[in-house]
Amino acid sequence: MTPPPSTGSGADSAAGGVLLPGFVGPTLPDWLATRLRAGLAGVCLFATNIESAGQLRALTDAIREANPLALIAIDEEGGDVTRIYSSSGSPYPGNALLGRIDDVDFTAAVAMSVGWELRRVGVNLNFAPDVDINSNPDNPVIGTRSFGASADLVARHTTAWVTGLQSTAVAASVKHFPGHGDTATDSHLALPVVDRSLEQLRERELVPFAAAIAAGTRTVMTSHILLPQLDADHPATLSSRVLGDLLRTELGFKGVIVTDALDMRGASGETGIPIAAVRALAAGADLLCIGTENTDDELGEIEAAIATALADGTLAPRRVDEARERNRGLARSLATDAGAVPVLEAAEPRFPLEPAIAAFDVTRGVVVNPDRHIVSIETTANIAVGASPWGLAAAGVEVLPLHEGDALPDTLSPGTQLVIVGKDNHRHAWVRELVNLARERDASTLVIDMGWPSDDRRYADVATFGASRYVGQALAAWLEKCSSETEEKQ
Repeated sequence: MTPPPSTGSGADSAAGGVLLPGFVGPTLPDWLATRLRAGLAGVCLFATNIESAGQLRALTDAIREANPLALIAIDEEGGDVTRIYSSSGSPYPGNALLGRIDDVDFTAAVAMSVGWELRRVGVNLNFAPDVDINSNPDNPVIGTRSFGASADLVARHTTAWVTGLQSTAVAASVKHFPGHGDTATDSHLALPVVDRSLEQLRERELVPFAAAIAAGTRTVMTSHILLPQLDADHPATLSSRVLGDLLRTELGFKGVIVTDALDMRGASGETGIPIAAVRALAAGADLLCIGTENTDDELGEIEAAIATALADGTLAPRRVDEARERNRGLARSLATDAGAVPVLEAAEPRFPLEPAIAAFDVTRGVVVNPDRHIVSIETTANIAVGASPWGLAAAGVEVLPLHEGDALPDTLSPGTQLVIVGKDNHRHAWVRELVNLARERDASTLVIDMGWPSDDRRYADVATFGASRYVGQALAAWLEKCSSETEEKQ
């Protein structure tokens, strides 16, 4: 048997034109520059690649020097998920809070500001907005990344976000098709199952995606979820029924289909990345997001798997050609758009706090004391969010961090109120126990949830629906306002 052709890093292979790897470090590695010169579709940037705006611009310039048509992607959702502000917390309200504010002009302004920031540092593809409908309050990976639990609300703000972002000549990527909101499993770690019929999906999950397509979104990102009533054997990323019949034919999407990262267990946990890459291509995906810290050898293995599939007929050459040309077409179009849309001068993102404060969900009768002792509940962040400053600490407020196993402060000065601030408090048994204990000790304990609270709000006297630096600043202002009102009454 004749072995498949070599697809080493110096080869201008068809496979390279569909791959979007991550890499380690703040500078462009030689092996990746070689692949870019040979036609690699582009790269995906993560927080570990970013040290400063100037460094990031130098990095993207080097990428584009190696391949002028490189797609340079990032996850900058404008809220809890941030790469550019991973060391300080995002200055933007996230989707859930924008949905509660429910001002589409405000949402568009946030997206436009994100877009201008990306343009200034040389990024042309943003894996945002998240348009999942967070119908399950126990969802461990979407939560405040969603605009809300209503299809119409999410669709309205999806349209505003896509339109605002793409007005800056940065491509949007609505995610995670066909909807990751009704899950209680993180697809980074396992394969979630969404047992809904096609008709049910049409009534809810697909509504924001249809709105995004109507608004002209340039790309759609797939989800690694299993929909047994559509395809019982393949997760959405690997399903021609989902990507071809549903997204292409029924919804009429003609742009680039991007996979969520193929290193996630929901996609490749059973097969490995190379086989998952072949299956995603065969299913109809165009741009394969590989992961965060890929290597030259790993990309070589993926290219070899694609070459083998082409040689044995598992993968049709026209499918790879179609994907590669669609990716190149997007890159050319974005380059043209960038030439026609001048970049706005740099300005620090600043948005008024009042809309956020008005959108907080506050239990009736909540009292905030002038003297407070604030503890910050530090649970493990999901992989999409990562380790980033959040909440009041990101806003510069002094807090005492508490981790699982830590005890509450033993004694507080008379009149001092304990304020417990966490994220998704109801989802963590140790946090529930800690809150119950604190309330038993002192009924004045104030509990704040900066994640997505449970429907009954048992562990959220105040729910902010976001934990970005901006939301932390808004919460700090709210606490000061309420404590001043308390003081005036005393």
